[in-house]
Amino acid sequence: MSSTTDGLVGAHVEPDHPLEAAAEVGADCVQIFLSNPQGWQKPDPRDDAQELRDSTVPVYVHAPYLINVCSPRNNVRYGSRKILQQTCEAAAEVGAAAVVVHAGHAEDGVEEGFGRWVRSLEMLKSEVTVLIENTAGGDNAVGRRFDALAGLWEAVGAVDTSFELGFCFDTCHAHAAGEELSDAVERVLAIVGTIDLLHVNDSRDPAGTGADRHANLGKGEIGEEPLREMIRAAGTPAIVETPGDLDAMRADIDFVRAALA
Repeated sequence: MSSTTDGLVGAHVEPDHPLEAAAEVGADCVQIFLSNPQGWQKPDPRDDAQELRDSTVPVYVHAPYLINVCSPRNNVRYGSRKILQQTCEAAAEVGAAAVVVHAGHAEDGVEEGFGRWVRSLEMLKSEVTVLIENTAGGDNAVGRRFDALAGLWEAVGAVDTSFELGFCFDTCHAHAAGEELSDAVERVLAIVGTIDLLHVNDSRDPAGTGADRHANLGKGEIGEEPLREMIRAAGTPAIVETPGDLDAMRADIDFVRAALA
């Protein structure tokens, strides 16, 4: 990712008027969905595409949650590749900084999932950066535990893509996966080289439960200091994906900025 995005702090917002939402909460960047996050629909063209392309506010696009390109089920895998391709095309239309997609899971074994990710990347065409994100739970998840992530990254690192491939690190997901957080960022960096985007989320649930339920920063089971340490260690553009109203969003953005100061 470009160094021009370093140190930016933003939030996941509703997709209707993302630039207005950014101004309301004082965000440097935003993240949105371009289609139903729980569906397979192709993203619709946006009337504000030109405005988003011309804006100085970087827009990150989160791909639908249902995408699982490493599934052994053909209908799931093929459908996932199709909507990921469509999401990347729609993201290019709005001049997105990157598309974030969950790593997924392979019911028949993580190694099988690695190979399906390789094939998916070989087929994918994108004008924007694609960021694979660590996940919170799931049996045979290819990006949940860091040992599996290392195998995934070795496999995808050998793919000659026409687009930049990077990594998005989610603090809640690492907590839910049961990873030790005190050195989590350092261990991830040793695997992926660079964290391109940080999803900063506290967790409503105890460590290791696999539950992907976010909490406001310092209000959940991770706590303030571990979050601050991860924010500082990552030193990368950060997006909060936390619940609540605009005041809660502003408070979480301020939390991240204070940690970076």
